[in-house]
Formats: sequence, structure tokens, C-alpha cells
Amino acid sequence: MAETVADVVLKRLREWGVRQVFGYSGDGINGLLSAWVRADNDPQFVQSRHEEMSAFQAVGYAKFSGEVGVCAATSGPGGIHLLNGLYDAKLDHVPVVALVGQTERSAIGGAYQQEIDMHALFKDVCSDFVQMCTVPEQLPNLLDRAIRVALAERAPTAIIFPSDVLDLDYEPPQQAFKQVPSSFGVEPATSVPDDEALSRAADILNAGERVAMLVGQGARGCVPELTEVADLLGAGCAKALLGRDVLPDTLPWVTGSIGLIGTTASHRMMTDCDTLLTVGSNFPYSQFLPPFGQARGVQIDRSPKLIGMRYPNELNVVGDARATLRALIPLLEKKADRSWREKVENDVTRWWSTAEHQAMTAADPVNPMRIFHEFSLRAPADSIVTADSGSAADWYARHIVFREGMRGSLSGTLATMGPAVPYAIGAKWAHSDRPTIAFEGDGAMQMNGLAEMITVAHYWERWENPTFIVAVLHNNDLNQVTWEQRAMSGSPKFPPSQTLPDVDYAAFARGLGLTGINVDDPDRLGEAWDEALAAGRPALLDVRCDPTVPPIPPHSTREQAMALSEALVKGDEDAWEVTKNVAKHSLEQFLPWRGSKA
Repeated sequence: MAETVADVVLKRLREWGVRQVFGYSGDGINGLLSAWVRADNDPQFVQSRHEEMSAFQAVGYAKFSGEVGVCAATSGPGGIHLLNGLYDAKLDHVPVVALVGQTERSAIGGAYQQEIDMHALFKDVCSDFVQMCTVPEQLPNLLDRAIRVALAERAPTAIIFPSDVLDLDYEPPQQAFKQVPSSFGVEPATSVPDDEALSRAADILNAGERVAMLVGQGARGCVPELTEVADLLGAGCAKALLGRDVLPDTLPWVTGSIGLIGTTASHRMMTDCDTLLTVGSNFPYSQFLPPFGQARGVQIDRSPKLIGMRYPNELNVVGDARATLRALIPLLEKKADRSWREKVENDVTRWWSTAEHQAMTAADPVNPMRIFHEFSLRAPADSIVTADSGSAADWYARHIVFREGMRGSLSGTLATMGPAVPYAIGAKWAHSDRPTIAFEGDGAMQMNGLAEMITVAHYWERWENPTFIVAVLHNNDLNQVTWEQRAMSGSPKFPPSQTLPDVDYAAFARGLGLTGINVDDPDRLGEAWDEALAAGRPALLDVRCDPTVPPIPPHSTREQAMALSEALVKGDEDAWEVTKNVAKHSLEQFLPWRGSKA
């Protein structure tokens, strides 16, 4: 029997080492589904409950494996549903390939059922590469290019297949005019800047007396190099949100997250430094970087398209982070004066003490920060952690101590709701042997997390390590938006838009045959984490937490305080509880600095 185009698609994916394709079926890809039958489900088709979740799972797989993630969807609405997850990949620079159906070639342009302009639909999100396969000879070039471009550009790409093309007999491209052959594989290059650029960078860094570093996900895999640079320069190092797992928080000079949901230690370092070295980060909020003109800036990044956008750097160095740091290290001079480093380390110690006190402060019924703090105390050394957008991201950024070997991520740039559970599912296929934990707000849980728990129940017995925990911040409020309304708009909570229906999430998990644990007593939270980690099957922690505990930024402005006060006096239904909690947590955060000589 002759191979079809669909057979060759799956065969080529296997040759590229693709082990899973995250997708949802439909008649627009029937040819591909039939090929999966003939291929004995290799690569494995992982069925989600919704195409958006398939795209998120591919993103999670790619983030935690370092390999390309692949998702598939049918024509029309199936392809449309992929978009949000693919935009997440685009904005967080993650390699994902989408295989998408289209109506038959004979119907294109005929206003046929489910016919939309798929090329136009994907042109922005897959701007680096999106093509339609109209004849068999276009394979395997299209697929090879889609994968190579995704890996090279760290971006999503797409191939659109009219449904009849998938069923055609495969004909390889000939050595002829207007036919394009292909070859398998790619060996990545390592980019290193020239000696002059390295010398100029070293001169700037050696001249600095108070050096701060900022690292992002582009510096992953560089712990020894970053450590040596920081030690030579006597520097402290802050982390962008997507770089939470790049350096262990157990290093005394790592100040933690930066930005609105960052730490006081990071804020003080950026406020006081005279030199800034940024490695592999596209952190967008310049107001949390040193005041313009105060610090001399050096940035190292692999992409000349994105470098130099966030701070008026004196020098922008294009190169692979690890290779560039290795070449830079011999040119750096060890600073004899360690007073700046000592100040940074003192601030870090104080921050973690403050964070613990904040987490253990009483709330009604459970302080949401304590959910993360109690996990952090017992987090497995090889755990993979995901978090959703919203208040879950606040506490993920500030209250989890990432130790060496732990991994973590969230939707850093798109900041979309709903990826935590599908990210964790994708991570589980990338590393079946590692415990995986997702932190989810109840809004995101209702949006799509509950449905994806069905996916977890469907697949978990195939995973080498069954530990898969979803911790739901159950406060019946779209909490992040509520706080943004108060602190940014001076508007009180608007219950019709913010208050959520009450759901027993743990009962839902138990109904699927999983472990479901309800928690409404803060003193039972640690015990609940122990039970979930030892459950021997996926578990859901349904924690009733206080929606009035504030996500206080590392530096509150007068405008924010005035807006919050204005919102409360306008009749916010939680005004009294908000006032009490803001007072308690503000004291915890800012009192430790009074009288400090640091």
C-alpha cells in the first residue's frame, strides 16, 4: 500500500523525535487520524478537552523539555481554538508546530462549511512560518522547515492541510525545476560576540561599584557561569518572572523576582545599583529598573531583534548566554570591596524572613500566601511547578523557594488565564518521572481547569511518577482584577463581574477517581500537602482562602494608595477586611527596613 501524505507527516515527526502530538479530532484532519491508526499511535496522540488546551499542552511540553511541541486541530473552529495557546508560545518564545486542517482544495473559495482563510488567521501568530500544503511534493520540506524555524526563532509555526491532500499518495520532490527537496535535522549554532565587544563589556562591569544582574529564561543552564560572574563582580541577581527557575533562591545573593510582584530585595538592589548586567531577559517594565542615567547597562541576548529595548544600555551584546559569559569571565576583575554584596545578601535574608511572616499572618480562613509557603517547605527537589495568571502568579513569584533542580513556568508575557493545568500535563509528558504541581485560581479552574482534570484522569496511569497536584485558590473572586480595579482605577469591587459561583473542586476530583482534599483550616494545610504528595495518584487541593489579602508591591506609590482608599470609600463590599489586611501585610513588609543601616 502506498504511503499517503498523512503517513509521511507522522513518519517525519518520528524521525524528528516527536513523541507526542497534543490535539483534538475533526473531519478536517481525518486523513491524519487514519494515518495514526496505521502508525499504531506513534507519535502518541494526546487528547485534550479543547484545542486551546492542546496548544497550551504543547507549550508546556516545549517549555520543560527544551524540544519542539506539536499540536493538531481540524479546520475552521478547531484551528481558531488553537490561537490563544499559540500566542502564548509566540510571546514567551517557545517552539511549537501546529498541524491544522482545511476544507478540500476543490471547495476553497466557495464559502463552504468550516472554510475560513486559515493562512490569514495564522499569519500573525505564526509570522515566522505558515504555509499550506497543496501537493504531496511539498513534503517533507514544509514540515522540516516548520520545525527548524520554530527551533531557531523560538516561535510557533503552522502547516495547513486541505483535507484531501492528507489522503493523496505521497510523491517525493524530484530533482527538477520548481520542486524543493529537504534534508533531515539541524545542528544548532552557538553565537559568541567578538573580542572587542567582550572587552568593552568587561570595562563597564569592572568599573562598577554596585553591580546588579537581571536574568531571564534565556540564561537557563548557566548557573555556574552566572555564579562566577556574580562572585567576581560582588553582584546581586534578580530574576524576571520567566526566569524564576534559572537560579536557585537558596543562593544568598539571588534577590528573587522583580517588578510589581517582585521582592523588596530586588527593588532595593535596582534602586541603588550603579551598573546593570541583563542576561537573557526581555523584562518589559522599565520603572522597576534603575532610574535612567543612574546605571551603566550591559545586555547579553541571543536575539538582535529584541536586545536593547527595555533600558538605555551602554552596550548591547548579541550572543549565546552561556558561551558569552564563559568568554567574559577571564576579563572580569574580582572586586575587593564586598560591602555591596553584603548589603544585597542582608536584604535577601530580610526579604525571606518578611515573606515567611506575611505567609503565616492570620486570614479568614486561609492566607493564600501560606499555600505556597507550605508547599515550598516540602517541595520535591525535582518538582516541576506551573502557575496560572492572576493572584496565583503573585504568590508564585514571591513565595516559592526554587531549589537547584526545580523547574517552573507560567504565561509570562501574554499572561493569559488557564494554562497552569495544561502546562502541567505537557510537562508530565516531557518528564513522566517528575512530580508536577499546578497552582490555579478558581476563575481559571472554572474556565478550563476542571475539564482538563478529565484529561489528567484519562492519562495519569501511563505516567512513571503519578504525583500531579493541582492547588486551587478557592476565594470565589476574580481576585487579581478586583485588586487592579481598586489600586489602579480607584474603583470598588464590582460583584456581578468578579464574584464566582461556588464549586466544590475537591469533590469534582474525587468524582473522577482522583484524590480530592478540602482545606479550610490553615493549620491543616501542611498536612494536606503531605497527603497530596504521598497520594500515589493525582490530587486536587481545594483551599478556601481569603480574597482580601493584598498583593502588596515592593514599592507602593502615593497614587496606588490614593486609588485604593478611593475605592474603599466608594462602597467596596470587602472594605473593612481589605483595610485590616492591607495594614497587617504592609507592616510585615515595610517595618523590617526601619532603622536599617544596610
